[in-house]
Amino acid sequence: MKRIPATSPQATQALALVEALQTRFVQGLEKLCGTPFTSSEWFRDEGLHGGGRRFGIQDNPVFGRASVNVSQVHYDDDAQRRLGSASALSTIVHPVDPHRPSVHIHLSWTELKTGQGYWRMMADLNPALPNAADKDRFADALKAAAPQQYAEAAAQGDCYFYIPVLQRHRGVTHFYLESYSSGHFEVDRKLARAVGEAAIDTYLDILAAGAGDAAPPSDADLAAQLAYHTLYFFQVLTLDRGTTTGLMVHDQNDVGILGSLPPRVDKNLLQSWVSRMPLPQDRLLDRLIRALPNTGVCVVDDEVKLKLCRAVREHYQQFPEALELQASGSAAPPTVENHL
Repeated sequence: MKRIPATSPQATQALALVEALQTRFVQGLEKLCGTPFTSSEWFRDEGLHGGGRRFGIQDNPVFGRASVNVSQVHYDDDAQRRLGSASALSTIVHPVDPHRPSVHIHLSWTELKTGQGYWRMMADLNPALPNAADKDRFADALKAAAPQQYAEAAAQGDCYFYIPVLQRHRGVTHFYLESYSSGHFEVDRKLARAVGEAAIDTYLDILAAGAGDAAPPSDADLAAQLAYHTLYFFQVLTLDRGTTTGLMVHDQNDVGILGSLPPRVDKNLLQSWVSRMPLPQDRLLDRLIRALPNTGVCVVDDEVKLKLCRAVREHYQQFPEALELQASGSAAPPTVENHL
């Protein structure tokens, strides 16, 4: 089976960019953990409409879970589709050591059949145990990469990653540009590359700087990490518009789409949040909880991910209006509308 790429010159350049960033990040992470990542491939409609490649690792001494995905889907052969192509890098890393932060990075180019297109650029640092120096280092790198866009990106990120029912943000510093286009593809492509390289290189430096910490984490540190991973799981599956979009559009990459989920979550903590949820999202959270194993601390393996995917789809098929309750920055992405 072979993936057929999009024919648009801009989509070709965008795919080359996200693949280069994927290689850069995977090589850096492999150097830190000393273990090659596993490569897997998926195909959209048997490759006719593209697909993607994912590099990942889990239950490694350094990384509890890490996933670095690149995908490109397109509809060159379907004149009825508004969407021409979407080329994306999407990555999440959850270290084992609770003193070392998780990171999420997403860069994508979406092109319509009209030839118009826009970038989505996201980078956010997500520690279980916040460290002011790490936060400042990550934010400063993104400011340097996108000095003219940073204020807007930080404001959009703080809005997007806020969790209303818990009255807190998911991470400590957020960069998020939605539907971004200056009208000059090459200028914007260079901006996306600068943001991606800054986020990747700075995060690798943060991990390397903490590699010499010899003291094992305390029970309190590990408990804080489990609680934070549970919050991360909660935000991704109840608020993240990109995750929900991917699941509602197709079921050909379910494990990859939920590659951002941490390896373990606290089912009892999730249950304590059901009563805080607005209608009908309380039902969504209840479905997600029922998809988890019947234990307090649950392992989120591939089998569980498939159950979670079904739970999300069933919920929004029953309550399509609840899609409006998903997170957004200053501009809500039109991806779901373009596909469904």
